Amino acid sequence: MRAAILVCVTDRYSTDVLAPGWRKAGKPVTTEIRIEVGMVLEDPASGFCGAVTMWENGLVVLEDRHGKRRSFPLGPGFLLDGKPVDAKVPARAVQSPTHTASGSLRADPHPAKTARGSRIWVEGTHDAELIEKVWGDDLRYLGVVVEPLGGVDHLVEKVAQFDPDPTRRLGVLVDHLIHGTKETRIVTEVMEGPSADHVLITGHRYVDIWQAVRPSALGRSVWPEVPRGTDWKRGICAGLGWDYRTKEDLGRAWRRILASVKSWEDLDRPFVTEVERLIDFVQPDDL
Repeated sequence: MRAAILVCVTDRYSTDVLAPGWRKAGKPVTTEIRIEVGMVLEDPASGFCGAVTMWENGLVVLEDRHGKRRSFPLGPGFLLDGKPVDAKVPARAVQSPTHTASGSLRADPHPAKTARGSRIWVEGTHDAELIEKVWGDDLRYLGVVVEPLGGVDHLVEKVAQFDPDPTRRLGVLVDHLIHGTKETRIVTEVMEGPSADHVLITGHRYVDIWQAVRPSALGRSVWPEVPRGTDWKRGICAGLGWDYRTKEDLGRAWRRILASVKSWEDLDRPFVTEVERLIDFVQPDDL
């Protein structure tokens, strides 16, 4: 009787070599890591192994047990405990700003106060937007509202209607406040009125509030010169190489200027001084 012979047949084609992932099959997976001082990494290409001492400009510095140091480009290609890793720098911690855009020390988070009686008036919407961007946090803390006037031609009547008193003080910022101008005569009349003790009117010398922004914020050394007889805003846009023919063009130009302002340091110093005088004047006595 013949002995039975067990034949084991291996099917070389039992699996699909073109199945998804076939190229990576059996290959070690590279893990992304965040390096830290003291972490031991190996560069398999050179065989150098050492502890992380520092990193900068896309390089990591390793120091071996003999004190020898070498720099390597950050990224994949390292081994950590014998396993391939992609070395990344640690994520930077997000730090909350300690100061407001006006330079004031930022207080603990708190809801905006209900508006108080005191007000700051400015001539136009652009003035109000600029003050809001830089001093908005301070004003919300104080509960003081900034309102655009649309010009100062009727300032005397509006101040009388507001009827300032010790608990309803009024600060007014006037454009182009230069001796001998119409604006100066109007301010003098208000300050000779019955509510003068509770009103502070100050201003700036600029033709338009756009000039309160330092030209360096826009990457320039000076504002463009505007020829006499030319509309100032359109002349500025032309000098900067911006479109200026329509109202929408001027609106876009202002938004571009406003966006360049990050803090009080981007504003002309005399303007900063006058705005802060007004804020101090209307600040409630109980704060």
